[in-house]
Amino acid sequence: MTNRVVQLPHGVRYIKSPIRNTMADNQAIEAKVKDIIVSVRAEKDEAIRRLSLQFDGLSLQDTEVSLGEREAAVANLDPQTRRDTEFAIGNVRRFAEAQLGTMTGLEVEILPGVHLGHRVIPIQRVGAYVPGGRYPLLSAPVMTIVPAKVAGCREVIVCLPPTANPAVIAACHLAGATRIFRVGGAQAIAALAYGTETVPAVDKIVGPGNAYVNEAKRQVFGPVGIDQLAGPSEIFVVADATGDARMIATDMLAQAEHDVRTRVGLITTDHALAKAVEQEVTAQLATLSTADVAGQAWQDYGEITLCDSEEAMIGYSDSVAAEHLQVHTADPHATAQKLQNYGSLFVGPLASVVYSDKCSGTNHTLPTMGAGRYTGGLWVGSFVKTCTHQWMEEKGVATVAPPAMRQSASEGLEGHRRAAAIRLSLEPLS
Repeated sequence: MTNRVVQLPHGVRYIKSPIRNTMADNQAIEAKVKDIIVSVRAEKDEAIRRLSLQFDGLSLQDTEVSLGEREAAVANLDPQTRRDTEFAIGNVRRFAEAQLGTMTGLEVEILPGVHLGHRVIPIQRVGAYVPGGRYPLLSAPVMTIVPAKVAGCREVIVCLPPTANPAVIAACHLAGATRIFRVGGAQAIAALAYGTETVPAVDKIVGPGNAYVNEAKRQVFGPVGIDQLAGPSEIFVVADATGDARMIATDMLAQAEHDVRTRVGLITTDHALAKAVEQEVTAQLATLSTADVAGQAWQDYGEITLCDSEEAMIGYSDSVAAEHLQVHTADPHATAQKLQNYGSLFVGPLASVVYSDKCSGTNHTLPTMGAGRYTGGLWVGSFVKTCTHQWMEEKGVATVAPPAMRQSASEGLEGHRRAAAIRLSLEPLS
């Protein structure tokens, strides 16, 4: 067990402190993932088959899910489950379309004859990893596939573990997957990054996964893009004396049941609420069917932090930069405006993480491990490139060429100086 040593800022103290560090717990995985990637690059489909047998216990000759299998999975889907899945797809699509509407091309003449601009261009082929895990998360493919389709990506290649529930395959099909492969884990990330005889190489890989998937994404980044490095899930609640201990405990345990490494926490200015939430968590775990997972997460990574003031509470929350951040204060909208670092914000007690996780429309693939300090989560903009361009008229060249020539000369870059000068027809090249 790795002890977690944290220097808390002034005015902040733990009521319950975490005893493990999710980042330190990843360190032993790097070498194993490197070996998997090397094998897939060298042996391609043969490595995929061998690794599937080793890790999933399945011998697969054909990893691609056929159209007939996809259609059968949809046909066998419980009717209410299909309606709920399509409800989620519709909401995620509508929000992604609204987001895309804010991203427009640009053409501007910044000086006479100097024309600059940018285009918003869809990434042509993306890979979406859909995790297996303890539960068949039907929302997972919705969050990765639907925004890609809205963005205009030509192909969305999906990989999911060979043991994935058929309902997840159905969700992939309904969301608009181009092709679906039964390949899971780090080997799936390697296949998407470098390609095999059957799995096409993609331009960018998105989607959450376990620690091996996350490490594989880190190692392949460069030749292929990634959305982010996603660690175990996180939920924190910022609350004052108006917070409801029962509701806060329920929401924290709802997220904790994802994984034994989920990080859950309360940040509050009220000591009575802090103690009430701690007691409520203990009481609810006694009747929670997933207590074996949620209870372990709470024991190892749960925290309750008491702050002397709202300012300290906001500051500590921003330092955590939680993946999911709920605001339970007397004026939650005012508090929300003061918060800067988070993956997604849930303003007021009626806005629960579970709605976003499943079907309300915002994306549930979000930054963890403090990455909310510099990035947001997966969204339609993750599937496009904003690429600049320029064009010149002669009067524009007359304006920009002389300073470009002088700067090039001062830097000792004669080739650059000539490239600027030739367009003015001022002198021969030699």
